[in-house]
Amino acid sequence: MILYVAIMLIGVFIAAAAQVLLKKSSQIKYSSKIREYLNVRVILAYTIMVISSLMSVFAYKKVPLSMGTILGSTSYLYVAAFGVLIFHEKLNFKKILGLVLIVAGVIVYSI
Repeated sequence: MILYVAIMLIGVFIAAAAQVLLKKSSQIKYSSKIREYLNVRVILAYTIMVISSLMSVFAYKKVPLSMGTILGSTSYLYVAAFGVLIFHEKLNFKKILGLVLIVAGVIVYSI
């Protein structure tokens, strides 16, 4: 089961990375609406999201549904980390409190 949990966590991580690609793409000014949606970053991001979804479907062969939702919530941690590291966003008290509650929930569920 550990292998399937790892597959799910990797899938959640790469989905968060795909969100970063979409945000990076949204920060670029394109010459047309078509280029805004049909460019390398957007196509790659959606391809990664499909792969992530397939990984989750595969992982659910062994991972209980209740545990899958907990593992999926780790995406909030990844997105927050990417926000700070890549986009230089600031973490305020509410965001930190939310992340702490997510981690606490994961720990409580694990116990």
